[in-house]
Amino acid sequence: MNQVQPNIQKSKATWTDETGTPIPFNRLSKSEKLKEQLSGVLFKKALKNNQSLLDLKKEIDQALFSVRESLLEDKLLHKTTKGNFTWYNFDRSIKIEVNVNETITFDEGMIAAARECLDSFISKNVQGTDEVVRTLINSAFHNTKGGLDSKKVLSLIKYRTKIKAADFQRALNLIEQSVSRPSSKRYFRIWAKDAAGQYQNIDLNFSSI
Repeated sequence: MNQVQPNIQKSKATWTDETGTPIPFNRLSKSEKLKEQLSGVLFKKALKNNQSLLDLKKEIDQALFSVRESLLEDKLLHKTTKGNFTWYNFDRSIKIEVNVNETITFDEGMIAAARECLDSFISKNVQGTDEVVRTLINSAFHNTKGGLDSKKVLSLIKYRTKIKAADFQRALNLIEQSVSRPSSKRYFRIWAKDAAGQYQNIDLNFSSI
């Protein structure tokens, strides 16, 4: 969050409005004075809570590192394990989740060439093309919003060993070359079991900080 410093006005002489115009205090309404007072109180509390969330997020991040290192020492986690991660306390009444959301983008020229190769593959193998693969190809390149479905596009790669057709293999090569992951974001969630044994999420809105 960028640093903000609103002007909380307390002067008994004049207040300044959004245009910079000074307004005599005696011309202010009771509701204007009340809104100024309460908005200032709420702003300060919101800022304090925002900082608390930032501190908690850092603490969870440090805890994640410590737990992963400990699991590696106990040989309960592989060194190459990345991405989403979940751990529990001893009686599993508390669950901590870390989810990694990567932004995936494709080079437009390469992905267009990959689509042409896949169209060629389908047209040459009308009878032999697995219907599941055909449907996946079509839905991957035309989602409900008319664009690419990145997860489905990447899921085509798992068929590399099953489909040896040259056009299909060329398309997969182009897809792999076109992918970039410019950014990733981690989301933390803490759960606790209720009396019925169901995990309930403790609402912590970290998504924007």
